[in-house]
Amino acid sequence: MPETSPQSPSRMQAFKMFDRIAHRYDLLNRLLSFGTDVRWRKTMNRRIPAGKNLCVLDLATGTADVLIAMERACPNVTSGVGLDMSGGMLKYGQQKLIAMGLDQKYRLVRGDATALGLADAQFDAVTISFGIRNVLDVSEGLREMRRILKPGGRALILEFSLPANRPFRACYLFYFRNILPRLGALISGDSHAYKYLNETVETFPYGEDFCKLMRDAGFEDVTATPLTFGIASLYQGEVEV
Repeated sequence: MPETSPQSPSRMQAFKMFDRIAHRYDLLNRLLSFGTDVRWRKTMNRRIPAGKNLCVLDLATGTADVLIAMERACPNVTSGVGLDMSGGMLKYGQQKLIAMGLDQKYRLVRGDATALGLADAQFDAVTISFGIRNVLDVSEGLREMRRILKPGGRALILEFSLPANRPFRACYLFYFRNILPRLGALISGDSHAYKYLNETVETFPYGEDFCKLMRDAGFEDVTATPLTFGIASLYQGEVEV
């Protein structure tokens, strides 16, 4: 995979970048995606498995947006863990959970997606929203996701991708390369963070290439669903019963 430029943080240091922009992260997500990120998370949550009293692990949980959205959309989820490398993001996520009275239901912990330190077959579903491309070893991260899922469990991975339609893709890349980094820098005060976003999205495998990584990690019935003309994709993989 291509390296990032000298001006942008490596994936190894990405969590420090997220510490710096944590105070503006939610605002920037809404503004720069025109609110589309909320719809994408709702789509992901509609894929949470059926059943009662589900326990969910949300990786790269950030400010806990996914867990909070689950509270509204998935009444069958009764407990969960959110894990992230960025202590700054978790600080804001914890504040949000406390304000909503959800801090007893969802536990936030700092940790590495490639070495979760959690017991095998513990969760009914694992989610990760726009974070898998920041994992240092993606294949190892996927194997860890597979390991902690119960038989019949499901992985749901929401990540940016590139549109197939060439005219739309050209417009999207112009926004992504030229406008989004400038707006992100202006609002967050970090001149490198949203340049890093652009670089990682354009170099990260998507579509069938990412589906193959999931199959190699042991997931079955792997699917990829393009969202909003392919700007993002929702990947789903099952664990054999």
